[in-house]
Amino acid sequence: MLRFREFAVAALGVSALALSVELVAAADPAPKTPIRHIVVIYDENISFDHYFATYPNAANLPGETPFHAAPGTPTINGLTGALIARNPNSTRPFRLGPGQPVTCDMDHAYSAEQKAYHRGLLDRFVEATTEYAEEQKNCDPSLVMAHYDGNTVTALWNYAQHFALSDNTFGTMFGPSTPGALNLFAAQTAGADQRDLPHETIGDNVIFDEEPLYDDCSTKPLMTISNIRTIGDLLNEADLTWGWFQGGYRPTRRAADNGGKAQCEARRPNAAGHSILDYSPHHNPVAYYVQFKNPHHLAPSSPAMIGHNDQAMHQYDLEDFWAAVDNNAMPAVSFLKAPEAQDGHAAYSGPLDEQHFLVETINRLQRSPQWKETAVIIAYDDSDGWYDHVTPPVVRTSESPYDFLTGDGHCGTAMPGVSPGRCGYGPRLPLLVISPYARRNFVDHTLTDQTSIVRFIEDNWGLPRLGGEAMDQWAGSLAGMFDFNAGARSDVLILDPATGVPAGAR
Repeated sequence: MLRFREFAVAALGVSALALSVELVAAADPAPKTPIRHIVVIYDENISFDHYFATYPNAANLPGETPFHAAPGTPTINGLTGALIARNPNSTRPFRLGPGQPVTCDMDHAYSAEQKAYHRGLLDRFVEATTEYAEEQKNCDPSLVMAHYDGNTVTALWNYAQHFALSDNTFGTMFGPSTPGALNLFAAQTAGADQRDLPHETIGDNVIFDEEPLYDDCSTKPLMTISNIRTIGDLLNEADLTWGWFQGGYRPTRRAADNGGKAQCEARRPNAAGHSILDYSPHHNPVAYYVQFKNPHHLAPSSPAMIGHNDQAMHQYDLEDFWAAVDNNAMPAVSFLKAPEAQDGHAAYSGPLDEQHFLVETINRLQRSPQWKETAVIIAYDDSDGWYDHVTPPVVRTSESPYDFLTGDGHCGTAMPGVSPGRCGYGPRLPLLVISPYARRNFVDHTLTDQTSIVRFIEDNWGLPRLGGEAMDQWAGSLAGMFDFNAGARSDVLILDPATGVPAGAR
C-alpha cells in the first residue's frame, strides 16, 4: 500500500510534504485484538530472581519504602527457605536494599553463563563471574547471588500487583546484550559478517557484544548482518508503523557539521552521581541490519514521518516517540530503550534509575488518549549473570568450544541441520504486561522467551512467522496475560518515580 502511494506520488510530482500528510491520514491496518499499539520497553541485564526472588514478600526494613501485597496475590516460582538456607552455591542468596542502587557488573558472556548452571546443578554462579568481578574495583564475586525486593524495585512489584507478571520467561539463548537485542528484533542471531573477529561468533551467529558497522557512534564498528528477515521487515510489508526509540540516538553533532561523521555524546548522571553516556550502539539491534542503514543518525524528515519509511530508517531518539504520542500518532509497534544511566544495567545504572524511566514512561502513556488501545511489555535483554534458581529448558542445542551447559563443548546433543552458537533457552528473565487488557494481579506460568514478543506482534496483526531458523515459530504465547473478553479496564496506576508507590489511582 505504501509502495503504491510512493510510486504514484513520484509519478504525479506531488511534494514530499503532501506524501507526509497522506501517510498520517492512512491508519495502520486493523489488529486481531483491541490492541493497536504495542510498546516494548527493553531494559538491561536482570535475572528473574534478581528482582522477584521473594515476591510478594518484602523485608520492609525501617527507613525503606514499604511494600505490602494485596490479599490473594498469587504465588510465583521464587526462592524458598530451603533454596536460601541450603543453596548449593558457595554463597547463599542474600538481599540488597535501596542503599545499594548501583552494583558491580557480573560476567554474562555466552560461555560463562552456561558454566554457572554447571550441567543442571546450578552451583557455580560465584566462580563463573570472577573474570568481570576481578576487573572492577572492590567487587566481590559473591554479589552475583544478591537480589532486591519490593522495598527497592517497588514500582515493578506494584505493576505486578495491578497487571500481569510472567515467572517462566527465558532469554532465547545465553549471552550478553547484543544477542538478546537481535533475538527481540529478528528472533535469531544469524547473518553476521564479522571476518575481522571470527571468535566473536559461532558460525554466523552472534555470541558477544560487538558494535554495528553502520553507526557513526560506534567505537569499534565491526559487524553487519545481512540476508535475515526481521520483525521490522514484516511490519513494513504489512504497512504497519514502527520504530526503535533510544535515549541519546539524536546526535550531539550532526555528520554534516562534523566532517561526515555524527557524534552521540549526550550524558546524564546515575544514582551514584557518575556521568553516563546516553547512547549505546550495541543496544540498538536495528543498526546491525543492512536493510535499515542509517549510519549518520538522520532524523525523520518530518514529525509526520515517525514510524514510516524515510531517511531515519525507523531509528529514532526517545523524544521522537513522545512527539508521535503527543500528535496522537503513536506507531503500531514501538521499541523503547532508556538512556544507559536508566536502563538498569549493573555498573552504570541500577533499579532506582531504571524505576524513574519506567514510571515516567508508563505514567505518561496512561495519560494519553491512546492508552485504551495500548499494551506495554517490560522485558530484558539478558540476565547479567545474576543468580536464578530455575534451570532453563534446552530447546536449542549447540556443540562448539564455547558451549558448556551440559558438558565441555555441549549444550545438549546437537540436532541435525541446526547451526551451533545459539544454546538456549538462556537464563530466566522478568516480563510484565501493563495494559487496560492485562489480567489483574496475575502470574503467568506459560513457557515463553524473548521471541514470544515477536510472536505476539505477529499474532496481533496476523503476520507470518519469520521462517528459517528464527525462534518465533516455537515461541510460547503471551496471550494468557491478557483478558480481551472482559473489555478494557478503566483504572490506571500512576506511581511516584522516586518511590514507586501509587501517587494516585482511579
